Amino acid sequence: MKALPKSQLLRFTEKAIHLARRAVSRYSSKFSKHRYTLPQHVVLLCLKVRKNTTYRGLLDELIEMPRIRRALGLAELPTPSTLCKAFNRLDMVVWRVLLTLSATLLPTSGVVGVDASGFDRSHASKHYTKRAELTIQQLKVTLLVDAKVNAILDLHVTTTRKHDSQIAPSLIKRNPGNIDILLGDKGYDDEKIRQLAPATRGSPTDQAP
Repeated sequence: MKALPKSQLLRFTEKAIHLARRAVSRYSSKFSKHRYTLPQHVVLLCLKVRKNTTYRGLLDELIEMPRIRRALGLAELPTPSTLCKAFNRLDMVVWRVLLTLSATLLPTSGVVGVDASGFDRSHASKHYTKRAELTIQQLKVTLLVDAKVNAILDLHVTTTRKHDSQIAPSLIKRNPGNIDILLGDKGYDDEKIRQLAPATRGSPTDQAP
């Protein structure tokens, strides 16, 4: 019987496990039970996001996906609670490294845009949170994106009120090889950014990318 071609999901899984093995250690600590590796946890979490499903839903689907399990080296599947705990243990630096490595798989152009947006951390009623005297901080997420291939190269997440011009330098410093031209709105029109970026389009008349 002719072998079936690789699905997009299988190719995604193979690339993800390759990148994960480069980005993280084999186990989270010397006290790990060594039942599952850290790269396996990382890729399972990536698959959950790609398929836009729950922990339980993903693991249920994987029961019927032998080629995906084989690509991950999984003889058995973890429980939903195990995956949830793995996600909570992973630091932002792990995801940033994976993001950087994944960008090397794309034909980036060097034309890069930077912009920020706010995200609510909860869908709780504002009336309820006010009555309960709860404070839920909003996330400010700044993205560095290749403008030609629409690929996210890096990100910065904060709950503080840092100005755009204070956040952008760290993103630029981490990605000098990816930036030939930097696009940004007037919030990034700062002398420090101009000195860091090889070519910056950040005058007050520019529009957000």
